[in-house]
Amino acid sequence: MRKVRIGAAEGFYGDAVDPAVDIAQHGDVQYLCFDCLAELTMAILLKDQKRDPSKGYCLDVTAYMKALLPYVKEKGIKILTNAGGINPEGAQQEVMRVAREMGISGLKVAVVTGDNILDRIDRLMQQGVTFQHMETGESLETVRDRLLFANVYLGVGPIVEALRQGADIVVTGRTTDTAQFLAPLVYEFGWREDEWDKLAQGILMGHLMECSAQSTGGNFSGNWWDVPDMDRIGYPIAEVQEDGSFILTKTPTSGGLVTVNTVKEQMLYEIHDPAAYVTPDVVADFTTAVLENVGPDRVLIRGATGKPRPDHLKAVMGYQNGYMGQAIIGYSWPDALKKARKADEIIRKQLARKGMHYDEIHTSFLGYNSLHGPTVEEPKEELNEVYLRIAVRAKTRQEAVAFSRLFPPLGLDGPPSVTGLGGRLQPRELLGMWASLVPRDLIEKDVHIRIQEV
Repeated sequence: MRKVRIGAAEGFYGDAVDPAVDIAQHGDVQYLCFDCLAELTMAILLKDQKRDPSKGYCLDVTAYMKALLPYVKEKGIKILTNAGGINPEGAQQEVMRVAREMGISGLKVAVVTGDNILDRIDRLMQQGVTFQHMETGESLETVRDRLLFANVYLGVGPIVEALRQGADIVVTGRTTDTAQFLAPLVYEFGWREDEWDKLAQGILMGHLMECSAQSTGGNFSGNWWDVPDMDRIGYPIAEVQEDGSFILTKTPTSGGLVTVNTVKEQMLYEIHDPAAYVTPDVVADFTTAVLENVGPDRVLIRGATGKPRPDHLKAVMGYQNGYMGQAIIGYSWPDALKKARKADEIIRKQLARKGMHYDEIHTSFLGYNSLHGPTVEEPKEELNEVYLRIAVRAKTRQEAVAFSRLFPPLGLDGPPSVTGLGGRLQPRELLGMWASLVPRDLIEKDVHIRIQEV
């Protein structure tokens, strides 16, 4: 039975390059697949593009291409990446520029466009799309004038077509996290778009691969201290059979650990309903899957099932949602927590007296409750040090700046042993997220593929 070997190369914008190189060198893979995007990433890329219209893609694509293109040329490894972000064409041109700079030619680089619908919202609304918030039912008009970006999650279709047209590298904008990983299977095995169980297995494989080392011992909440050589942790490799079953593993040259338990943690990550994981390609049921240790760092996964794909695609839009003002100051033993609480009281009273009103005010005490919030019990012993962090959501940048100016006087006007008054942080623009559904036929007809050869 034929099999395809796929390596995970990146789990987020800014991930480590070395594990991808290790897979290219020692993983015997045919594909290296990247998942670079999150909603926050899209906002970061938008800010990049505002500063420089030629940007808007994940800038680490340059480092990855410099490290991996020699293996693409030498071994015929294909690269699939959604590093295009807001500007897929820019990312395609950067890949080609790096190849030319390295003296590499003969590579076909494809770009997929059509996920960006910001300039098509009016037309889509005229065609009957309401863009109501899919959870609250609110009208888009409440945020329409503040929209910054709007992208639809695409599935495997255009990536598969780019591979059919001979692409060595495929650059996309917003796809689902799993699309880059499923596409090679549909292309190589010729899976039909209604082979739901096979597609569900491919989606499960992609889900287990998309977050780099989270399947190989990274971010593991079990016996993480026994994960070997975490300083050189490897990313997962999937050996996929034609029936969709696959073995998750890693290179023998890398650190990390692949067991049923490490794989299960990633399997449950970012899953709302494991019996109905909705993607543009299939609605996957992970509850039927079976995981089995079949050797050192080898886990067999089979049995995921699928239902027909949805008629709608998910659109995610970002809109300007005010500014965050914040400050962090520290207090030392004795009475560190008591001092920090007093400082919080002082700031809040000053806000009320000065008539400074904010949409939200949030207080946390670093070293005590900043991670677990109200679930934390009162400490039984004195804490050595506590940092007070207060953050507000303001309507304007000026209001956010005004908030942080309240903190320097606490050095002499508040509780003793204050430190870290340099913790006044610059205001940050806040992003609100808007999710809605769009009929897929209205989107997919405007998806395009363009291939250029270096």
